[in-house]
Amino acid sequence: MSVTAKQIAQQLNLSEAAVSMALNHKPGVSTQTRRRVLDTAKSLGYDFSRISPSQTTPGSIRLIYYNKLDIFTMPFFQEVIRGVEETLESSGYRMMPQHIYAVDNVEEQLEQLSIQNSDGIILLGTQMTREDFAPFAFSDRPVVLLDTYINSGKADCVQINNIEGARMAADYLIKKCGCQPGYLRSSYQMNNFEERADGFYKAIRQNGMSPSHSAVHYLGTSIDAAYADMMAVLDQKVPPAPCYFADNDDLAMGAMKALKERGYKIPDDISFIGFDNTPFSSYVDPPLTTVNVPKYYMGQLAAQRMLAVLKVPEFHPVKIEVSTDLIIRQSVR
Repeated sequence: MSVTAKQIAQQLNLSEAAVSMALNHKPGVSTQTRRRVLDTAKSLGYDFSRISPSQTTPGSIRLIYYNKLDIFTMPFFQEVIRGVEETLESSGYRMMPQHIYAVDNVEEQLEQLSIQNSDGIILLGTQMTREDFAPFAFSDRPVVLLDTYINSGKADCVQINNIEGARMAADYLIKKCGCQPGYLRSSYQMNNFEERADGFYKAIRQNGMSPSHSAVHYLGTSIDAAYADMMAVLDQKVPPAPCYFADNDDLAMGAMKALKERGYKIPDDISFIGFDNTPFSSYVDPPLTTVNVPKYYMGQLAAQRMLAVLKVPEFHPVKIEVSTDLIIRQSVR
């Protein structure tokens, strides 16, 4: 005689309702409890044919975009998202994209999303702080945080190794140009940029230079905004540094445009290194030397980690850092 849900409940000291929800993939129980119930049911010979096929086949994963600025239409993120979607689809899961806006009540938005109808959440948290993540910590679904790191103990994180990428780029710039680089910093603060600053200054110190001697210009986040802000710096008669590391490619390309209009030659007068290896960086004149981020692979890793978590009975959060490499082009002499 096949084991019943009541017997499973008695063995695990759970209510029959909790066991039923776990067996039927319904909301209301934690991921850990669900795994305990399913594993116990299998070990006791539970007849899973009682459950309809639609409930036992793979379902859907929500990809949530956490928005403060409208950045997720950029080519960088489109490639990351493609990696997530194609990896999930190859395993029979459907990706359900959804935007959450920080300016509104996040808790209410989470309720409206009916997150309980998905098997897990991949959270594109590029712009998130620890405080922003707090509402997601109460989800009874597994969460994989993508493109940032928050030490919450509640989610896996897949992010860029920003520190080493920036250190490597700044070190290359110092050794090629033989002088102290300036720094083009984003005027918008986010975790990725803070870590890139750590890497930049690490290279400065490793080469025996004083961080205080690096010229730092804060520029807007788009090419046009960076161009306008760099023009304002030049209008103040601030002499440019002989070379620059930039928080991302858009800052580098905007600054390059401004300096070229003021008669500077690149890289003869000023050298540049960006970060991200965005598509346009190879077409700008001169083509931009930059730090390459394997964007599609990042998306793949986030999806693969989610699929792995869904299969294990016990969850322990991990932090995965994706290494970068330097793409040498013509913007450094």
